[in-house]
Amino acid sequence: MIDALASRLRRLPPSCGPVRLIGVDGHAGSGKSTFAEELARRLGDAPVLHLDDIASHDELFAWDARLLAQVIKPLTRGETAFYSPYDWRSRDFGPKRALPPASLIVIEGVGAGRRALRPHLAQLLWMELSPEESWERGRARDGEEQRVFWEGWVRAERRHFTEDPSRPHADLLVRQLKEGYEVLVGPAGAVGPDQIITYGDDPPALW
Repeated sequence: MIDALASRLRRLPPSCGPVRLIGVDGHAGSGKSTFAEELARRLGDAPVLHLDDIASHDELFAWDARLLAQVIKPLTRGETAFYSPYDWRSRDFGPKRALPPASLIVIEGVGAGRRALRPHLAQLLWMELSPEESWERGRARDGEEQRVFWEGWVRAERRHFTEDPSRPHADLLVRQLKEGYEVLVGPAGAVGPDQIITYGDDPPALW
């Protein structure tokens, strides 16, 4: 399935200067990072920009202007972007990291499909998992020491998606199966003659 998706994404026109910027959004704990890394590998080891490196304790979602200035604008000009990844333990931004304008770049994280970024995306993928199940998985992953953080995060995420929802604008929906993934046309996806409506890794999901 992911190979078929990667082939589809390679055929898209550039969306951010010379870059095909692929957004992977969804609730915290929905499996975005794992899926994005696997997708990037199938795309020939495409760079992955994790929004956890852009956000911070003080700016859980108010980071869009900084991302546009540090990353999107340089890529639009075909230039290498530089950003400082945030360290969630030291609560400080680290040394600058380079992001060259590769043919394909995957940007993943909660808010990857937000209003300010959508004009620069070649395609928006949404991890199709309920917020409650996603947050339960995230809490189990992070452990008791992050309990207080998760309480604040859930409130902030609810507010963000209420004010700036991503799912209605998703071209494709990604569902994690027991083995592999299933991809469906999303709310904003247009079904054309060369498009696969449903495909996946389990036999019932094959087209």
